[in-house]
Amino acid sequence: MFEKCEAIVMRTIDYGETNKIVTLFTREWGKVAVMARGAKKPSSRLSAVTQPLAYGHYLIRRSRGVGVLHQGELIDSMRALREDLFAAAYAAYIVELTDKSTEEQKRNPYLFELLRQTLQYMSEGRDLEIMALIYEMKMLPVLGIPPVLDRCARCGATEGSVSFSVKEAGFLCHRCEEADPHRMPLSPASARLLRLFFHIDLSRLGAISVKETTKAELKAVLSAYYDEYAGLSLKAKRFLQQMSVLKDTLAPDSGQDA
Repeated sequence: MFEKCEAIVMRTIDYGETNKIVTLFTREWGKVAVMARGAKKPSSRLSAVTQPLAYGHYLIRRSRGVGVLHQGELIDSMRALREDLFAAAYAAYIVELTDKSTEEQKRNPYLFELLRQTLQYMSEGRDLEIMALIYEMKMLPVLGIPPVLDRCARCGATEGSVSFSVKEAGFLCHRCEEADPHRMPLSPASARLLRLFFHIDLSRLGAISVKETTKAELKAVLSAYYDEYAGLSLKAKRFLQQMSVLKDTLAPDSGQDA
């Protein structure tokens, strides 16, 4: 029996001379793998709908193992992401982060919509680094490792200057900062943005302009936190770090603080 689903192509693996095994992230069932017969042929009706990042409606026959893809209808090819090197790198990163953080056939419509909306914003030209940072923040509860951002992680204070402690998994107020000699200093803008990115409804996201030094603080905090608690090894993350170095050499600081 074939069933219809709304899905994003996460990755593909060549199988034989003409076939692909396609991993779809579906709204209805979570992550599923399907065989797309003949999809490697340029003339195949499955060729376009099985490109990485493609978003559409798919007709598949599910199974406990690898199902079968019968047909697909594109909603958005996400071509703008695939044709820009930097955009493709950031998109690949958030997709791999989602892939490594989810189990097979475990429904999560919230995460599907988060991924879909983030890719859409990226394809529309939103700040790629900011979108990736927001996505990383929103993935922390999914991974079961949300930090303490509304108060001091040690004493519960809600006022005063703060730093970020990976050890304490959240903010430290100025009275408790000596508890972690490796705490990371935070500007008021960085502390505010960490809270905003964690709580904001992505569908209501407006324009955000962030100074490069603030971005650097946010990336340092999230990178250290993920390294300590997430236990993920992501090829796309390492490539993205290399790409960021290249981007810094091509584009001087022109951002305004948030």
